[in-house]
Amino acid sequence: MIRTLLTNENYQWDVVAQYVTAETVLRGLVMTVVLTILCMTFGALLGLVIAVLRASPLRPVRILAGAYVTFFRGTPVLVQLIFWFNIAALYPNLAIGIPFTDVSQDIDVNRLISATTAAVVGLSLNQAAYQAEIFRGGFASVDKGQIEAADSLGMSRGTKLRRIIVPQSMPTIVPATGNQFIGMFKETSLVSVLGVAELLQSVQLIYARTYQTIPLLIVACVWYLAMTLLLSYPQSLIEKKFSRTRARVSNEPALAPTPTELMGDAK
Repeated sequence: MIRTLLTNENYQWDVVAQYVTAETVLRGLVMTVVLTILCMTFGALLGLVIAVLRASPLRPVRILAGAYVTFFRGTPVLVQLIFWFNIAALYPNLAIGIPFTDVSQDIDVNRLISATTAAVVGLSLNQAAYQAEIFRGGFASVDKGQIEAADSLGMSRGTKLRRIIVPQSMPTIVPATGNQFIGMFKETSLVSVLGVAELLQSVQLIYARTYQTIPLLIVACVWYLAMTLLLSYPQSLIEKKFSRTRARVSNEPALAPTPTELMGDAK
């Protein structure tokens, strides 16, 4: 394998070296990073909301949240992206206004949903479904005795979630979210079908003009691999940190809360 990589002229390593730092490729790389950060941020926030709704005592709310997760996990991401890009075929015009008044603003959906907007919306909604399951798994990892203790102190549902459930579920949530972040970076290549000028689309535009398909695809692979390795290192550090935190917490005896903390949590 090493011999053919070095001796097969069809790889055109000189072309790879020429384009790996080309301005068009670097702009596509920046767009890929921006899309990854935006979609992970929106997906994580929406996923947290859905995870909380799935734990709601109201059955209709749980059913709706479960249906959201089932739909977005059960349909291909590429289909979802194309659907959002063509959403104007269903709703060409929308009106946003104040109910029971004449105050409204018409919106041209075709102009609003650009290729980049459709990419962010589609990837964020899809990511939210997976993040909701990650959060739900993290919540389920909290010891039931902790929740029962919070109930005995009279904590409200919001206080219990903020003070007990979320902090203790972080060792489970953070590593899985790191894996999703790396996966999202590679998943952004799907938006090339919408014409978004991310990394893959950038190299496709070049080899459509130069017909140097293989070396330009190698350029894309080099950057995807380099960024994945770059993101994997801090992820491994975070995983080690939370592994030590979990081990320390499980070995330390529980400290009795002070009367002030008891009164504050009860409020």
